[in-house]
Amino acid sequence: MFRFQTPQKVFDFAGFKIGGQPGENPPLLIASMFHNKDRILRDRKGDFDRERARELIRRQEELSRSTGIPAMVAMVANSPEEAKIYIDFYLETTGMPFGIDMWMAEKRAKATEYVAKLGVQEKFLYNSITPWDKDIKGQVQRLKDLGIRHVIIQAFDDQDQSPAGRLKSLESLLGQGADAFDTILVDTSVMNLPSTSFSLVANRLIKQKLGLPCGSAYSNGTHMWKEAREAWGLEGFRAMDAVAQGMSSALWSDFDLYGPAVTAPRIFPAVATGQILLSTLAYEETGRIPENPDLPIRRYFPDFIEKLLAGGARKKAKAAG
Repeated sequence: MFRFQTPQKVFDFAGFKIGGQPGENPPLLIASMFHNKDRILRDRKGDFDRERARELIRRQEELSRSTGIPAMVAMVANSPEEAKIYIDFYLETTGMPFGIDMWMAEKRAKATEYVAKLGVQEKFLYNSITPWDKDIKGQVQRLKDLGIRHVIIQAFDDQDQSPAGRLKSLESLLGQGADAFDTILVDTSVMNLPSTSFSLVANRLIKQKLGLPCGSAYSNGTHMWKEAREAWGLEGFRAMDAVAQGMSSALWSDFDLYGPAVTAPRIFPAVATGQILLSTLAYEETGRIPENPDLPIRRYFPDFIEKLLAGGARKKAKAAG
């Protein structure tokens, strides 16, 4: 169920290993900051609560260190000028990698030019090349000219919203030159909570055929379900969000755009728990727990691993006679 026969690509992004067989590397968690209704924002001209923003970044750093799960922030901006302010602040505050989140391709390109001007392409994840962009080949060439090495490609087909449609969309984008980067992560486009399953199956299809790391913005499905707050209250909403993202992280996911940074205290434990369960599910197929010291199961259950592997060794010895 989990082990792929196709060799899996593992990319090195800013020192993080992303991709591989399920359970081999923990998923990259990508927080959102400066999004609409983010309470740290005072306006869209660059005025924000810098002290609170630093607290959120520090908290994510702490959670990443303790769980072993790699992390970064994608900053939402409406204009290249606004993006510049956030990028400068972020680089002064943390050594974590980063991305920008801008829907319009031309504005995204302008902000990316600023990243190149600063010379920080090594820690920058371009988000993203999409099927809705008008000139994919031109966009790819522009990114190459700017020295961009790490990208997310968004896979979605408006005419065929099945998992197979997402694979077809991805192959079309790769065929237009989007495969020309050192790191390629595939976002399989969550549209709402129930359709998250289609994205997860698409992850499996893509990893099975192409071996590329996959994931998505699972928070899109949870945060767009406004009725959950009315039905279950705030605590119920938080539980739903944590379960959906923890479960999704365990099903063929190499990264998760997990939503507002303020939710990190619930999302990191949820994803760590999903990864611990994934490790033992994968063990059932392979008989091994990967040596990666950053796996949550190695952080929190070293004694269990020791007993598990000892039991497996005894079984092998007994079977050998």
